[in-house]
Amino acid sequence: MSEGILNPFLVLEVSEDADQETIKAAYHRLVKRWHPDQFTDSTEQEIAQTHLIQLNLAYQEALRAAGSRRPAHHAAPDLPLSQAKSLSKRLYDLKQYESALRQLARTREKDAEYYYLEGQILTALRQYGSAHQAFRAAVQMAPTNREYHRAAFNAAQTYKKHCRLPYRVADWASHILHPRRSAADGR
Repeated sequence: MSEGILNPFLVLEVSEDADQETIKAAYHRLVKRWHPDQFTDSTEQEIAQTHLIQLNLAYQEALRAAGSRRPAHHAAPDLPLSQAKSLSKRLYDLKQYESALRQLARTREKDAEYYYLEGQILTALRQYGSAHQAFRAAVQMAPTNREYHRAAFNAAQTYKKHCRLPYRVADWASHILHPRRSAADGR
C-alpha cells in the first residue's frame, strides 16, 4: 500500500474482500459526499479536498488489491522494476496511458523514477490530484532532483486550476462531445 494510506478499504468504507465493482460504487458515492462544491466555507472546502485526495489514492490501491485477488491463472506476473518501467515508458510514448499504468503496477518495487513515471501517466489521464501525490512521492525519495520538484509543483497548479468550475465544465463537455477522442487521448 502507498505511504499515507493505512488501509484503503477503510477509507472507502468497504470490506477488504470487496470486488472491483463494489470499490467503484463506494468511491463514486464518497466522491459525491466529499466534493468541495458541496461546501460553501473555504475551510470545509479544504477539508473536502483533502478527503478527495485520500479517496483517489485509496481507490487506486483498493482496485490494485482487488485485481491481485484474481485466480492465479488470470493474474499478470510480477515484473522486475526496470522491466515494468521500460514497458510503461514505451506505452506512454505511444499514448496508451491506461496500459502504461497497468504495466507499471505489475511491479512490487518502487523507486523515485517509478513515482515520477506514474505521475506523468496520471497527468496524461487528467488525474491531477493523484499525479501530484505520485510526484510528491518521487520528491520524497529523491529530494535533490529538480525535475521531480518541478513536476510536483506543476501538477499541484494544474490540479488547482482544473478544480475551478470553468475547467470542469470544459473537461466534461469535451468528454461528452468527443468520447472516443477523449478515451484515445487518455482523458
